[in-house]
Amino acid sequence: MSHISIKSRFSKSSMREFFQDLREAIGGSERDFTKIPLSKAIILLSIPMVLEMIMESVFALVDIFFVSRLGANAVATVGITESLMTIIYAIGIGLSVGTTALVSRRIGEKRPEEASVAAVQAIFAGIVVSLLFSAVGIFFAKDLLRLMGASPETVEMGYMYPTIMLGGNMVIMLLFIINAVFRSSGDAAISMRVLWFANILNIILDPLLIFGVGPFPELGIKGAAVATNIGRGVAVIYQLYLLGKGNHRVKVRADQVVIRIKEVLKLVKLSLGAIGQYIIATSSWIFLVWVVTGLGEEVVAGYTIAIRIILFALLPAWGLANAAATLVGQNLGANQPDRAERSAWIVGIANMIFLGLASIVFIAIPDTFIGFFIDSAKEPVVMSSGVTCLRVVSFGFMVYALGQVMVNSINGAGDTATPVWINLIAFWLMEIPLAYVFTNVMDLHIRGVCYAILIADTALTFIAIAVFRRGKWKLQKV
Repeated sequence: MSHISIKSRFSKSSMREFFQDLREAIGGSERDFTKIPLSKAIILLSIPMVLEMIMESVFALVDIFFVSRLGANAVATVGITESLMTIIYAIGIGLSVGTTALVSRRIGEKRPEEASVAAVQAIFAGIVVSLLFSAVGIFFAKDLLRLMGASPETVEMGYMYPTIMLGGNMVIMLLFIINAVFRSSGDAAISMRVLWFANILNIILDPLLIFGVGPFPELGIKGAAVATNIGRGVAVIYQLYLLGKGNHRVKVRADQVVIRIKEVLKLVKLSLGAIGQYIIATSSWIFLVWVVTGLGEEVVAGYTIAIRIILFALLPAWGLANAAATLVGQNLGANQPDRAERSAWIVGIANMIFLGLASIVFIAIPDTFIGFFIDSAKEPVVMSSGVTCLRVVSFGFMVYALGQVMVNSINGAGDTATPVWINLIAFWLMEIPLAYVFTNVMDLHIRGVCYAILIADTALTFIAIAVFRRGKWKLQKV
């Protein structure tokens, strides 16, 4: 009887402690993540980061849900534009990785003013780069769609979508970079709230502007792009307000809003490796879309829907990987390399469990998820293509989950060059040639592209594990 009583009290105590941690994680924690127990640090950082990415993944699904009501051509336009936007995402994420390495290391070293300086330089860099892409999008949107193999009908119907998305890419770039500042400093709850605010506003505006509900104009596919830019633009304004408000770990003062060449060069050096690795990874996706486009726009539509559903699972997993990067950077800054290594392995195992469970569901009932977006009776090719892609790619989730954390941890340490080679081998030397051979030589259709993704992700994971275990990242100076 006493044994049951002790067990009951322990269970209640554990549950109470968990909910206290959950409340603290969502509300924002002021703790020093290099000193508290590692398990608590992981919980307090990973919960808001995962919730942040869950909202991003929900938006990706909701956005394609509304666009799919406009037909296969509209979905194909979104898919092709997203493949073009991946270059912008690569640079934005690359700059955010460099920002994460600098800010987390400075926070770990107890030098918050230098973390603020790094944040300002990252914002300047993001603005300059985004202006170049805006010009390309505004003047060459039709040409880009044609280059990617879109039909004349799709080009004329949907060219305003890439025009607006590429033209307004600054809000996406800055959202990535500034959220990385908050996240890597330990204020992950702020990043979560900002992204939730942006995407809830997007979700509200999407149907209003796409279908012309009430007083809103019916903009069609153009409305989806306008909604995205408004939602994320307002969120960036909120981010800048929070940076200047100064109630958090990183506070930007007026005298810090100047370009400091030495700091910019340091950021660029770190970010170039990260940008390189993401450009390598994402440019392979552009090639995959080009291969899929050759199979017909209905296949592109099915592929696009499947990739959005896959992102629904991968983005929360990316949140866990971001937590590992922050913990590695801060603990290296605090001269605790063994603790940094332990945090990466623990987060990696948690990520494997999460994506492993997601893969079971997607493999078992992919038609349920694809069918949510389209009428299978009216669009059987879209349905079958989406089901095939979702099922095949999901077989690699559990393995890729660990590779995702290993690569992010190496980046968090400030070694952004090594993952370039990892991505180069996995995506350019394996994924791209295999996709072409499987699809065009072996005639495996959409299944060939999916096999190539599966093999490349598995190879990336095993290479990343080998590199991480060597431990050279612990000696990285930032």
